[in-house]
Amino acid sequence: MTIVLNHTIIRSRDKRRSARFFADLLGLPVGAPTGPFVPVQVNEDLTFDFDDRFEFLFGHYAFLVDDQTFDAVLAKLEGSDIEFGSGIGPAGKDRTINHRSGGRGVYLRDPDGHSYELFTAVP
Repeated sequence: MTIVLNHTIIRSRDKRRSARFFADLLGLPVGAPTGPFVPVQVNEDLTFDFDDRFEFLFGHYAFLVDDQTFDAVLAKLEGSDIEFGSGIGPAGKDRTINHRSGGRGVYLRDPDGHSYELFTAVP
């Protein structure tokens, strides 16, 4: 049997705001609330369930994406006040991307402080 991550709970301060931020970033729909969770279906196998019932803990979530998705996210970031960067500059907020492993990569934080990393080639 192949092991596939099916879902994970993302602790947040405001589950609706965090789910909307993440979904908007990647062009995904926010699902209807399910119990205490606000779900975002990442792909056919993975759902992020945003939850604000417990103490907040920030996390780091890294995604291998195709060039088209990366370009769409980068366009959103460049046209926004969201802090982002290469991960190399001052505190990673240099509004540039990196070119590790022959691809492109970027880091950003959501309003709760979760760190998202997107890259087009596995570092």
